[in-house]
Amino acid sequence: MDTVASKTHMLRIDSARLWDSLMALARIGATPKGGVCRLALTDLDRQGRDLFVQWAREAGCEVRVDQIGNIFARRAGVENSLPPVMMGSHIDTQPTGGKFDGNFGVLGGLEVVRRLNDAGIRTLAPIEVVAWTNEEGSRFVPVMMGSGVFAGAFGLEDVLPQQDTEGKRVGDELRRIGYAGSVPAKHFPIKAYFEAHIEQGPILEATDTVIGVVKGALGQRWYDVTVTGMEAHAGPTPMDLRKDALLASARLITAINQIALDHAPDARSTVGWIDAYPNSRNVIPGTVKFSVDLRAADDDVLDAMDAALAAACRALAEEGRVDVQVKQVVYFPPQPFDETQVQAVRCASERLSLPHRDIVSGAGHDAVYLARVTPTAMIFIPCKDGISHNEIEEASQAHVEAGCNVLLHAVLEQAGVAPGHAET
Repeated sequence: MDTVASKTHMLRIDSARLWDSLMALARIGATPKGGVCRLALTDLDRQGRDLFVQWAREAGCEVRVDQIGNIFARRAGVENSLPPVMMGSHIDTQPTGGKFDGNFGVLGGLEVVRRLNDAGIRTLAPIEVVAWTNEEGSRFVPVMMGSGVFAGAFGLEDVLPQQDTEGKRVGDELRRIGYAGSVPAKHFPIKAYFEAHIEQGPILEATDTVIGVVKGALGQRWYDVTVTGMEAHAGPTPMDLRKDALLASARLITAINQIALDHAPDARSTVGWIDAYPNSRNVIPGTVKFSVDLRAADDDVLDAMDAALAAACRALAEEGRVDVQVKQVVYFPPQPFDETQVQAVRCASERLSLPHRDIVSGAGHDAVYLARVTPTAMIFIPCKDGISHNEIEEASQAHVEAGCNVLLHAVLEQAGVAPGHAET
């Protein structure tokens, strides 16, 4: 057994305290169906932030807020000149969000700090818990705003003027709720970043697995597709003479679905939005617009999927019935996580005798941007029926406890334990 494990192998988090904290935060913005609506930079978000800051200070942390409103709570180490080991996620939610998405990562990090305090353990490197601003993008775009600014993906000057549907700006709302900090919104040296999160998908539950060891996040290409035929009367126009844009689109959507199946198991293809014109019962559709979302874990695969989409569109257009136009509107490259940190999560799961499996995140997370500037890994736990971004989102207390224990041990491995400051 290695040095850290030999000193701390019996250490476990306080499951009841973590659960109570999650439920207390969930009361801020609680919805009738048991979910949470706490949009970024609203008064409810301020209340959630205030509660996290209060808890962090009570745990002895130094709290800092940067210019985009990211909150950093630092627990001092023995050697504070060392870069910190960081844990975090977000506390803003979807309009019909749940209790765990994001919140688990923040409060799980806080519970690690609290448990180390209880045990009188001092780490060599400092530990930080961060709550990132506007991860969800429900009120302001872009999504993952706070972590994106921190990592240099967005300029602060570009996001502060962003407006919601009522014309309220990010910068003004940060000042209004008291979270326009003075700390520069840019990354600083970090030894490692860990983000604990519900899976938001069905794989862990379906395979009866407690811990997902996240190796990286799928890359994404989004497109807007326009298929143009010709409107015509549904009665007089023979089937073989029609230029039916909707029928052509249906064939193309089937081909798009096959693109992901051809690159299983980690590829994804989705048509999530469609608009047919003129959308009349007895008119053959003349124009159809729809979205395409392609995802893959490897950029070469994503490129191959892109080429397959282009070929399918070209083949349809060459038949002469319709015109097909494709415009790429989003590209996120695949983001592998750091193998050392991934192995830290894997080893912690094994040390705790928790069933685990490697997994790739199909969704975007703050960790995706952090991985650009520091070694990063994620810890997934199951959520009931794979449901998230929904008021009925649910995770069991046992799984929350397990995920936080893995977080605790992965962080300790990276931060180090000061001699004479650990349980045996």
